[in-house]
Amino acid sequence: MRKLEQTEKDRVLFIVSDKLGYFEEEVDDTSNLRNDLGADSLDEIEICVEVEKEFNIKISDADFEKVKTVNDLYECIEKFL
Repeated sequence: MRKLEQTEKDRVLFIVSDKLGYFEEEVDDTSNLRNDLGADSLDEIEICVEVEKEFNIKISDADFEKVKTVNDLYECIEKFL
């Protein structure tokens, strides 16, 4: 398992902010997708699909259900790289 580089984290932040209608500066590693950013289950699915396309990976539903924050999303991606 390798760690995401900063440019890759920036791409994740772009995906999350774009899907949820925020400026990238308004989203950080500790942002909670549901509580802070207002994501619903459909938003989370769309984020997962975009991340899978961006990094050419497949994230299991069980693993994605554990994602609560942007940092959790980084860790989830790293698991599948």
